[in-house]
Amino acid sequence: MTKHRIVGISFDHMHMGDLLRQVDEHPDAEIAAIFDPDPSRMAGAIEAFGLSADRVFTEFDACMAAGPYDLALLCAATADHADYTERLAPHGVNVFVEKPFAASVKDARRMIAAMEGTGRQMVINWPLRWVESHVTAKRLIDEGVIGNLIEVHFYDGNRGPLYHLADKVEVSPEEVERQKPSSWWYKKSSGGGALLDYLGYGATLGTWYMNGEAPIEVTCTTDETAGIEVDQHAIAVCRYARGLSKMETRWGTFTDPWSIQPQPTCGFTFVGTDGTIASPDYASHLTVQTRARPERQEVVVDPLPEGARNGIEFVLGCLTRGEAVGGPLDAELCLIAQRIVDTAVQSAAQKRTLALVP
Repeated sequence: MTKHRIVGISFDHMHMGDLLRQVDEHPDAEIAAIFDPDPSRMAGAIEAFGLSADRVFTEFDACMAAGPYDLALLCAATADHADYTERLAPHGVNVFVEKPFAASVKDARRMIAAMEGTGRQMVINWPLRWVESHVTAKRLIDEGVIGNLIEVHFYDGNRGPLYHLADKVEVSPEEVERQKPSSWWYKKSSGGGALLDYLGYGATLGTWYMNGEAPIEVTCTTDETAGIEVDQHAIAVCRYARGLSKMETRWGTFTDPWSIQPQPTCGFTFVGTDGTIASPDYASHLTVQTRARPERQEVVVDPLPEGARNGIEFVLGCLTRGEAVGGPLDAELCLIAQRIVDTAVQSAAQKRTLALVP
């Protein structure tokens, strides 16, 4: 079987290293090329994956001319997602956008429009989709274990985006402070901020849990820290026809949830008409209550099945079988979540409740 040829586009987002590792470990895929205008940002990947000079590019057009490629991994700054997607689409390549989707609904629709008629797919990867506890929670909800879902509560984040590199390599607090003034994560014009970084997780997976239902209105507030132009803490309340849900994002958790769960616990809590589920990030079990057994009970998480253990494995499997990539990676579902994010941004700026943006 011919291997899937994968190209990595932009190293703005540290998740590029994680995705390239997933490609490198996949028996039917290869890292065919990587691109970034700054060669220093590609140095770690070149060393880690033994990439030859003919696979490394600092010019976008030269990189794409060296194709064709089957899949482009897009890890640019959020505000650049639409521009890059429009540049990638004419090359007949499937586009794998690392979260978040876009900086705005307008940009998200530009991305969807760019891919229309190409015969290729655009998918949005949300790493929390590959957390066993959250996938198990989806199964239990769909099976009706807690009745009809009426509330989704989300609290998530980390110490901050500069505290870790690819593969969660630690960065010192001193180095974090040194990088903040120049980092795109801390610039509004680049799509920085905790709200844009993490609310998409809660809104997208929340929409998945809600089977595609959109809220009626959103109320959001954010912190305002002197010397920092973006938010580091945001709380959004979404009013659905079925009730209220809350989504909170935080840069500045006491610890990172993938190493030591902070308090408040990062993850999801679900309330149904007949029970509740607590699904912490990276947990080995869920905590469930039901009418029949109101005392809290632990439910061991389901292991992710082969073929759906990470975003690369799942998407390449779908492409091989000629299937549409669905669920929370589907662009149309993600567009509903982007509308929630946009409404939250506007609500925080206007300091009032707003109807969901169209």
